[in-house]
Amino acid sequence: MNRSPDPTPRFRLDGKVALVTGGSRGLGREMILAFARVGADVVISSRKEEACRALARQVENETGQRALAVGCHVGHWAECDDLARRALDHFGRVDVLVNNAGMSPLYPSLVEITEELYDKVFGVNLKGAFRLSVLLGKAMVEAGSGSIIGVSSVAAVQPSPAEVPYGMAKAGLHNLTKSLARAFAPRVRVNCIMPGAFMTDISAAWPEAMIESLGRIVPLGRGGEPDEVVGAALFLASDAASYVTGSILKVDGGMAFPND
Repeated sequence: MNRSPDPTPRFRLDGKVALVTGGSRGLGREMILAFARVGADVVISSRKEEACRALARQVENETGQRALAVGCHVGHWAECDDLARRALDHFGRVDVLVNNAGMSPLYPSLVEITEELYDKVFGVNLKGAFRLSVLLGKAMVEAGSGSIIGVSSVAAVQPSPAEVPYGMAKAGLHNLTKSLARAFAPRVRVNCIMPGAFMTDISAAWPEAMIESLGRIVPLGRGGEPDEVVGAALFLASDAASYVTGSILKVDGGMAFPND
């Protein structure tokens, strides 16, 4: 009887370079560690450069992979340009880009949302993802392959009054995903992970009532643990997803409505 080939090597990232924004904490940190553990060198970026450096040391000590730490506010165009340049200069290539940086600040009411808050939310959640994707996507096309992964939110399809600008920006990230999947085809794949409520360090500030409500509104009855994003990230980053592009992958415990 003929046996199918072992599929596990297709999930490896040996010889590749992965860049993750918002990479020093939360879901980004878990993706950085996972990518390094399956063979990738990594670029860790966030606004807190020292936190990036600490994680870079951990990556190198635990996995033996190379790690570059770069402080970057992705809401600033010039800083995105600098991040892309430094990553390409240091490693000579970027094979995987994860646009994970995001923010959703609280506001007292819709009418009290300031222009500064609005612009900051769109800058971090959407503008930076656009700029980094087009810069590194162009380099990937020239290199012959690559994978770009956005990280959105269920707020993109089930917005609430508490996160209106955030939901708008994340919906834009879905549009960007589908647009760039066509623009960069057939050499570069562009997909998006849509997380639900994850129990990262940010969740420590959530009201107890909000955490309790997850048991009622999430079909799996809880928020996600940070490392539960790893399977989706490895899949989309690797050759295991070689025929997947323009997709929005829900990782939300069933929270978002099926028709979304």
